[in-house]
Amino acid sequence: MKKIGFITPWYGDQIPGGAEMELRGLTKHLYAAGVDLEILTTCVEKFVSDWSVDFHKPGLTQEGGVPVRRFKVRKRDTQTFDQINLRLMNNEKISREEEEIFEREMVNSPDLYKYMEEHKDDYELFVFIPYMFGTTYYGCQIVPEKSVLIPCLHDESYAYMHNFKETFSKVAGMIFHSEPERLLAEKLYGVAGNRFVNLGEGLDTDFTFDAERFRNKYNIHEPFILYAGRKEAGKKVDVLIRNFIEYKKHYDDDLKLVLIGGGDIDIPSADVIDLGFVPAQDKYDAYAAASIFCNPSQFESFSLVIMESWLAGTPVLVNGGCNVTKDFVVRFSGGLYYNNTKEFIACVRYILEHKDIAHAMGQNGQIEVRNRFGWNAIVDKYTRYFKEIANVE
Repeated sequence: MKKIGFITPWYGDQIPGGAEMELRGLTKHLYAAGVDLEILTTCVEKFVSDWSVDFHKPGLTQEGGVPVRRFKVRKRDTQTFDQINLRLMNNEKISREEEEIFEREMVNSPDLYKYMEEHKDDYELFVFIPYMFGTTYYGCQIVPEKSVLIPCLHDESYAYMHNFKETFSKVAGMIFHSEPERLLAEKLYGVAGNRFVNLGEGLDTDFTFDAERFRNKYNIHEPFILYAGRKEAGKKVDVLIRNFIEYKKHYDDDLKLVLIGGGDIDIPSADVIDLGFVPAQDKYDAYAAASIFCNPSQFESFSLVIMESWLAGTPVLVNGGCNVTKDFVVRFSGGLYYNNTKEFIACVRYILEHKDIAHAMGQNGQIEVRNRFGWNAIVDKYTRYFKEIANVE
């Protein structure tokens, strides 16, 4: 099989982001397993950078053990893009003309598109991640019969754009992280069949953890709910804090809420402990020490953090408005979900008061994650899928 090109708007060993982290892990493990591949990306540093500015030098390099080929970006009309993007963020409808402007003034690289056109016969497949960026929208139109999307799709205003439906319905295949994500793509873009599959996401399943080490290091010996991730309203962390404060009004116990990760958010109570960024080992130890791990986000296509908490044997509590995390919790019998503050309080009490059941939830999740999302299983599923799509032995 010829090499596979993975196209993404930016790439780097240390840059943040769920799709960015997924791509790093996936390509490194595929490459180590003997899959011939390259990262095709722009010279932009990361998501929060200026998408008109080349941070890296163009050309082919070896980064983190993986070949990375970078291309210059073109200048963009940031002001016009921001105006349209704000409307989409507020769930307002935009015209077809505005959709075209949105993609045109996204992060884009004509040099990348020209390279793909001129070298398309050198690649077996082009794999695009994630869905909404210009590199995906324009890139997968160059050779749709060789294009596979890992969309990281959410039920959000961007996903409903007409241009995406027209473009994505013509690709060779899509890879999803969960069954609700696959069903959403089927509803929006009409894609179905064995070329549009739920393969999940890979993660390291062999990390170690020590609950007592975390408690002693941070002097947190009370039971606690743990949140790990960006502290922002988009992740519903503010709602989590309000729900927790309401819980404390009903139950004057010693339960704490511990937050891990970047971002600034108002902390209204001494019972809410914000640790900020912590070393990876401390995060793993925190999973094990927690009584409950909570992901309040409503927009997830997988949720690495709930998988990691299950690997540490901890039950999870998720937002019932997120079809993806709710589906995992129900499918794995690994925790509970809530739809409002009253249900949040009831779920927390149930887990705290039923320790045997809570332990079983954590163990159920651990078994499922190890069997489904360990790197050996993911590499095997991806390589078989790529061969089937490319129709090679």
